[in-house]
This record gives sequence, C-alpha cells and structure tokens, in this order.
Amino acid sequence: MKEQKYVIENSTSFELKDIFECGQCFRWNKEENGSYTGVFGKNVLNVKKEENKIIFEGIVNGDIKEVVTYYFDLDTDYDKIKKELSKIDEHLKQSTAFGKGIRILRQDLWETIISFIISANNNIPRIKGIIERISKKYGEELEFRGNKYYTFPDMNSLKKASVEDLRKLGLGFRDKRIYETTKMFLNKEITLAELENEKDTKTLRDKLMTLSGVGGKVADCIMLFSLRRFEVFPVDVWVRRVMNELYLKEEDETRISKEVLQKLAKEKYGEMAGLAQQYLFYQRRSQG
Repeated sequence: MKEQKYVIENSTSFELKDIFECGQCFRWNKEENGSYTGVFGKNVLNVKKEENKIIFEGIVNGDIKEVVTYYFDLDTDYDKIKKELSKIDEHLKQSTAFGKGIRILRQDLWETIISFIISANNNIPRIKGIIERISKKYGEELEFRGNKYYTFPDMNSLKKASVEDLRKLGLGFRDKRIYETTKMFLNKEITLAELENEKDTKTLRDKLMTLSGVGGKVADCIMLFSLRRFEVFPVDVWVRRVMNELYLKEEDETRISKEVLQKLAKEKYGEMAGLAQQYLFYQRRSQG
C-alpha cells in the first residue's frame, strides 16, 4: 500500500488530545511534534493539526477520504450535539467547552470487545502495552515511514494463543477471559453480526455479558465506542465521582450504586447519556 494524504479545513469539534486521550481508544500515540499515530483495521495513520487544517497521512486500506470520514465520524455534527448538551445545565456547558474536540470513533467491534476486556481493573499505559504485545505477536506487520506497526489480530489469528501464551504477554487474570471469549466466537455461540444487528439495547447488553470477562461497565463501553449506542452510560470511579460532586452530594460516593447513577443520567441526559458521560469523564479525569 502506498502512502495517502487527506486534509480537511475549518473543522470544528476536532482536537487530537480530546479524541485520543478521552479513554475510548488504546492504539493512538502522541509523537514529538504533537501529532498522533495510530493503527486501526489495516491502516496506519498519522494525524496532525496545523492552524485550521487537520492533516491525515498514512497507509490506508482503501481511499483515505472514505476511511477517515467513517472512522472519525466526520458526517456527524458534534457542534449540534454540544449545543444540545450545553442546554441541559451549566455543568454540561462547561464540560462540552472543556472537551470541545471529542468525537466518538467508529471502532471495530472485535477489537473493542477484546480491548475492553483487557481494560478491566487496569490502567491505560498497561492496557496499551498489552494490546501492542498481542498485536505484535498475532497481528499482521505494516511498515510506515520506516517504522513497523501491527494490526490487531482477528479471531482466527488469536485462536493460536493458549491461556499460557496470553499470560506471557502480561494479561494477568484476563488471559483466560480472552481465551474463552475467542473460543465462544469461533464456536459460533455468539457472532459479531448478531451483536451488530441487535436493535434492543438491553438485549444487546445481556448478550455481551455472556462473554467471559464482560461485565456491565465493559458491555456499556463496547456499546458506546463501537456499536454507537449513545444512550448507554458507562460508570467507573471518575464518573461516579463527578456525578456525585455535581448532583448527588453524598458523603461517601463509593456507596452510590451504578443503578442510581444510570437512572439519574437517563433522566438528565436521555438518549445522549453516553455522549454526556464522555465530556464529564474527560474533564474530571483531566483535572485530577
């Protein structure tokens, strides 16, 4: 594949740090010049911002304009989304201004499932390291500007890995879960198409939670970051903290149940709860 380039000008709602460091993806890394390089599908892409231009350069499986438009969801009006969210209350107005450049990427479902199983009780540098090692061991090698990159392995490639092989890559207790989930898909106990075509969000969550290593929070992340269920509201430590600080004011935030938080989110944010979550989460975690 030869290198391609695509430039968009005067794009609002597109900030590299906001997109790549809001917790939704694990295979994008910041370069010394402030640009980011990432691998998705069979693509290696470098993205940089210069004044009012966003420049995409890389080796891409297909036409770079089509690939970039789809992956970065460029046809969705995030200015409109932020305007709607900012009407809800002052907190959302501040959060959408803080994370003004967030876009929810259109990520591959298989990779998102495995990545978020790996993310359970884990930190981002470690998650990224594990995913990189899995990709190097079982993915395909790509070369871009003299550097080697590796695609995320599909299920047929990952089936070569035993529990012990995965353990050697540093997965810890997640090794068995990745192994079991891969087997479930290979045995057709569940299929990606079945998940992609499921219309009912509750049924979809239940199906995802039959996978080894997928609890409620991981299921919600998969639905939000790959299946575009913007109504789901993943709850972690930061989300519980910010919702308590802004709305509930309980002395001990750890005692607030996930159900209480999700009910509150549904009442306040409706079908945009997942988008609201991203802005609130990103601001709270960034400010420490």
